[in-house]
Amino acid sequence: MQWISWDMNLKIRLIGETLFNLLFWMYFPFIALYFSDAMGKETAGILMSVPPLIGMIGGMLGGYVSDRFGRRPAMLFGAFLKTGMFAVFAFSNSHWFDYLAFIGIGLAGSIYGPASSAMVADLTPEKDRRKVFATFVTAMNVGAVLGPALGSVFFFHYRTGLLWTCTLVMLFYSSAIYFIIRETRPRPADGTEQTNAILPAIKDQWNSYALIFRDKVFALYIAAGIFVMIAFMQLDLYLAVYVSDYVPAQTLLSWKEWSFNLSSVEVFGWMMGLNGLLFVLFVLPVTKWLEHWSERNILILSAVLFGSGMFMVGLTTNVWLLFAFMIILTVGEFMRSPVMQSFVSKYAPADARGRYMAASNLQFSIGRLIAPVTVVLSAWMPPILVFGFILLCTVISAVLYVRLFQIMPAIDQGNTPANSAKVNNAL
Repeated sequence: MQWISWDMNLKIRLIGETLFNLLFWMYFPFIALYFSDAMGKETAGILMSVPPLIGMIGGMLGGYVSDRFGRRPAMLFGAFLKTGMFAVFAFSNSHWFDYLAFIGIGLAGSIYGPASSAMVADLTPEKDRRKVFATFVTAMNVGAVLGPALGSVFFFHYRTGLLWTCTLVMLFYSSAIYFIIRETRPRPADGTEQTNAILPAIKDQWNSYALIFRDKVFALYIAAGIFVMIAFMQLDLYLAVYVSDYVPAQTLLSWKEWSFNLSSVEVFGWMMGLNGLLFVLFVLPVTKWLEHWSERNILILSAVLFGSGMFMVGLTTNVWLLFAFMIILTVGEFMRSPVMQSFVSKYAPADARGRYMAASNLQFSIGRLIAPVTVVLSAWMPPILVFGFILLCTVISAVLYVRLFQIMPAIDQGNTPANSAKVNNAL
């Protein structure tokens, strides 16, 4: 499915989300440092633990709104809320208002996300979903590669201008959603529409999510995702600690009397740059290469590759070997990304995709909450044991994926979960 043949909804969103992701990565990597300098490390550490919790709530709300009222209302609310929060951030002269604006931006993104993913699934034939999701992943990672380099200048020296630029981009994108994007939500399976009463809506939301999590297959999928996400999050957590504490400054290239040297911090920066670059260059080709592979094999291989690559990082301090192992773990990381959303969109009932997408996002939020345990473990464990713990998480994830795909045929040979009728009836 070529980009030129995409639905207009998808084209507009790809352009808008690519621009915003570039701006996002110009400020996001530096936000913890910003609050640490402003409020102290201990206070900032506590404050930065709140966004994952807000993300869980926002994601569940966004998924419910997406399925109950439509993809477009959820996306509009999230986009305009994000626009307003950027304006507050730009106007603010108080670090506490800055923090509240940052929380609001995260909440808006969490509400927007499930509806966005559900709309892709609504508009894309099942056979093309991996490629389309991979294209959106590539667009996101273009920003992840270029954004931090630009943000190191603009965030610290022209922060107000950067925030106003984010505000304007989000305003234009929100307007495009309002005037151009059309609704794609399928009608409920029974052909009825829901009432808008608040109390029944809250009760229905609780009941529908409770039924989703009683779905054994989906619960296993979430559990497997949590374990692998604990490992993935180490790219921003323990890997930085390990490289900083144990990898010495060393020569990357030399020729006669000339040499190019990297400090420990620079080695980590290059490793993360390589990670982002590989995402941008190879997500689409690898997705195409694996298009005939089953979700089962891709998810299992992804977990094993990432865990093995991360464990091997703990066996060396040589910069070139670190780069080689970074390539291995990055392949494991990016081969998984398009398959995750494709699996959920295929498994979920069409009129419950938003909630399933939101529930799926819990693996990121919960994994991000648990992941810092490695930093605690590193205080009294040698690096090889910490990396062994990371490898163990990916092995557990792979085992859970094996079990998941063993029981899937026994529950449902179709493309919806066994309790989908119950989920729909709860609405």
